[in-house]
Amino acid sequence: MVGEPDPAAARRAVLRVGDVIDSVSLEAGRPWPLGASWDGHGVNFALFSAHAEGVDLCLFDGMRMRALPLRECSDQVWHGYLAGAGPGMRYAYRVHGPYAPDKGHRFNAHRLLLDPYAREIVGRFSWPAHDDPAHSLTAAVVDERFDWGDDTAPAIPWSETVLYEAHVKGISRQHPDVPEVLRGTYAGLAAPVMIEHFRRLGVTSLNLLPVHFFLDEQRLANEGRVNYWGYNSLAFFAPEPRYAARIGGQSVIAEFKTMVRSLHAAGLEVILDVVFNHTAETDEWGPTLSFRGIDNLSYYRLPAGNFAAYENFSGCGNTVNVAHPRVLQLVMDALRYWVEVMHVDGFRFDLAAALTRDSAFLAALRQDPALQRTKLIAEPWDIGPQGYRLGRFLPGW
Repeated sequence: MVGEPDPAAARRAVLRVGDVIDSVSLEAGRPWPLGASWDGHGVNFALFSAHAEGVDLCLFDGMRMRALPLRECSDQVWHGYLAGAGPGMRYAYRVHGPYAPDKGHRFNAHRLLLDPYAREIVGRFSWPAHDDPAHSLTAAVVDERFDWGDDTAPAIPWSETVLYEAHVKGISRQHPDVPEVLRGTYAGLAAPVMIEHFRRLGVTSLNLLPVHFFLDEQRLANEGRVNYWGYNSLAFFAPEPRYAARIGGQSVIAEFKTMVRSLHAAGLEVILDVVFNHTAETDEWGPTLSFRGIDNLSYYRLPAGNFAAYENFSGCGNTVNVAHPRVLQLVMDALRYWVEVMHVDGFRFDLAAALTRDSAFLAALRQDPALQRTKLIAEPWDIGPQGYRLGRFLPGW
């Protein structure tokens, strides 16, 4: 059963990773919630794929890996429950199915794939993409518990809002009064001297450039450079670990939450620049790291009559298919996660027009009780047909 973890039960129940890999088999589990959910006794794994022929859950203990077939599939969700598993367990998926690009399918059971609902990413991606565990990105099961104290959203009226666009790394990287170990991090952004700086400017709301886990494009890597701005997301639930100071062993997620709590205490809102219009898997020549290998035909917009290619309304090689109900669910679940679990106050949507085309995205946002109270900002265009949509978003944007 997936629910609120019981700490005492958790200490008794969680096995060492090696023990889980060596001796435990999967129970049926449930098809919800999607992702890896710890309940204090074990972890429920659930992965959507409408066209897969089989899914293996891959567990890691150092360099060891064990693949456990997810034998249950309900409503196109593959699922299983691993008793005794807990936070820190690393996992990925291998998904079986046809490799038939002309039909929209790009399955490759040799590829280790990231869970689209991964909360924490372990490892560092390097080009070229690899299939072996030593050079692959994996997800980690997380413990979401955090002491928010009396944290309250500042709820600044639009008429009083002063936005400050900021890059988590750049804003404090060279600040002489921020402790050097904190510069360029979530903790550094919320350092007392930075908060005083924002308040002195009269800022009410920090609009953070992308903090979702992202990749450096191959072209940049080949030139010895990195994607500084971060508009190349791969995991919509996971904060970028390169921006974490990890002082005292604090996790990336806990450091992000601590930053939000500190900014809220100073009356400052946190708004995230989010990139849901495309992913870091790029075009048909790009790497298979997650969505493409899980269910390419569902997750991406493919041109009619040429399923081997991708619609490229983003200019970055692909376009996420928000018109698909499960993909829309992914985006909505991610937005709710950042509001309800991470306590952010709103979003600025990169190339927002790409999310609205043929989809129920705007209507879904409008009726969602958790998101109605957030600030919503649209970059109102993309490079697709009739992509300039300034003034054509619903009230509230």
